[in-house]
Amino acid sequence: MDDRLLKAAMSGNSNEMKHMILQDANVFLGTTPQGSTCLHISSIFGHQEFSMTVLALNNSLLSRINLYGETPLVVATTNGHVSLASAILKQYQQLKLSEMILKEDNNGNTVLHHAIRSGHCDLALELIAAEPKLSEGVNKHNESPMYIAVSRGFSDVSERLLKIPISSHIGTYGENALHAAVRNGNPDIAKKIVETRPKLAREENKSGNTPVLLAVLWNKLDVIRVLLEHDRSLGYLIHTKDLYPLLVSAAYRGNVIVAQEILNYCPDAPYCKPDGWTILHEAVSVLNEEFVEFILNTPQLHKLINMRDKYGETALHIAVRKCDPNIVRALLAHKAIDLTVLNNGGNTAEWPLAETTERAKTLNWVCL
Repeated sequence: MDDRLLKAAMSGNSNEMKHMILQDANVFLGTTPQGSTCLHISSIFGHQEFSMTVLALNNSLLSRINLYGETPLVVATTNGHVSLASAILKQYQQLKLSEMILKEDNNGNTVLHHAIRSGHCDLALELIAAEPKLSEGVNKHNESPMYIAVSRGFSDVSERLLKIPISSHIGTYGENALHAAVRNGNPDIAKKIVETRPKLAREENKSGNTPVLLAVLWNKLDVIRVLLEHDRSLGYLIHTKDLYPLLVSAAYRGNVIVAQEILNYCPDAPYCKPDGWTILHEAVSVLNEEFVEFILNTPQLHKLINMRDKYGETALHIAVRKCDPNIVRALLAHKAIDLTVLNNGGNTAEWPLAETTERAKTLNWVCL
């Protein structure tokens, strides 16, 4: 590219550019080492008058892409020049250059990806109206425009994309737009998603986590309520890799309110793994006193108190071994506790107290 044209594009000097055209009509064809035309350069700086003047003289520059795979429309968008991007978009529409609006850059991003990522919601809505097929685009990180919009909490854009039947909802790491709504803690968007695409509620990411499981782990109470109001059966889902029911995950994180909400919708929700490890075992194991108290004070969970895991151990066995006086005391105070339960080794919960000097001090605060 001629240095004078480059400087004119950088400064937005339309008069200098016109003077050069009179001397050499082919000056427009020059590019930088990165393949950028003067329209790309002026778009970087947001010079709308210069850009429109260039297009009035040679609109073929609309179809030129640089070595990053970027159109002038993408360049204007990524540099935050929304007004210029809108003007360039109208030029594409007038010339019926749909393929250039849909063009992906080297990372698989369309201009809609960039508009949403950069927070230009009005431009994103304008792009969707101009080319609904932009909603199908998925970049090299497996991100759809909807996934990005939901992740950023852009309700207007998300809802508009949901209304397009062909729009993609997939996201990175095997997630979908509903995972993103949970991550963002947005119950309103989550509600719209499950109403229009209910199957997403049961899809797992690469870790095997469904949206409702993530909501449990992250203590997203409002989102959990929305999901369970839509479909109570979601409260019975079990992690396919680790076989953890939702309540066990809630116990692991100590999320009492979430566990209570699940039980409000699913009174017989799964409470243990196939090996007999219950939510009470889990709460005791992670030394979460509040969750233990929640279980002990919830009548529908009283049957867990003397349940055994695959080693024949009750929660009391675990509590004594953990040497936690408050949890042991709470378990012992419950009227349903059975101190005679033997594990697979033929020992009651008090056995470690008598046999291990290290735990002998526990006798000072429990009376077995």
